[in-house]
Amino acid sequence: MVKVTSVEQALKGTLSKGRTAPKKASKTPSFYPADDAKFPLKRAAVAKTQTKLRASITPGTILILLAGHFKGKRVIFLKQLESGLLLVCGPYGVNGVPAKRVNQCYVIATSQKVDVSGVDCSKFDDKYFKKPAKDRSKKSEEDFFKGEAEKKELPASYVADNKALDAAIAPKVQAVPHLAGYLATKFTLRSGDKPHEMKF
Repeated sequence: MVKVTSVEQALKGTLSKGRTAPKKASKTPSFYPADDAKFPLKRAAVAKTQTKLRASITPGTILILLAGHFKGKRVIFLKQLESGLLLVCGPYGVNGVPAKRVNQCYVIATSQKVDVSGVDCSKFDDKYFKKPAKDRSKKSEEDFFKGEAEKKELPASYVADNKALDAAIAPKVQAVPHLAGYLATKFTLRSGDKPHEMKF
């Protein structure tokens, strides 16, 4: 029997037989930070594509809003913006809904339509509805305890643009019998109503 004199000779013998040398156990770090270090996550770049519009929603389609301040109101769809949101209008003179943006997830498309060809709504885009940046400077104690907050007023340009939009849509609404009353009526569900069986 051959006596192995060293560890190196033993390893050479195992390697010669086609085996691999055993891996050394990795040492645990002697220092570990108390707080976990944050590493940036790798995220694949996603190409920005416009949200696909539902086939039931076309310019002039009357929609029912399902959420927000005007939920239950019927509005007229005008166009889809670059962000994928829908530009809708009441019009304001009929049901009090101004030109605003809504997500198509929160609307029901009805079978009723209005001819909106010739209505110019090119100035209404995502930048138009962007709110001005808030003043985040620290307030003094006197300003903090004043109590009454300043009442925000709508810009005069926004009011003028809505009046011009109403003036363009109002004749088209009046041309359809009973359409103004339909838009002014709020959509509600009563006891026994089955929404999944309704035809809008």
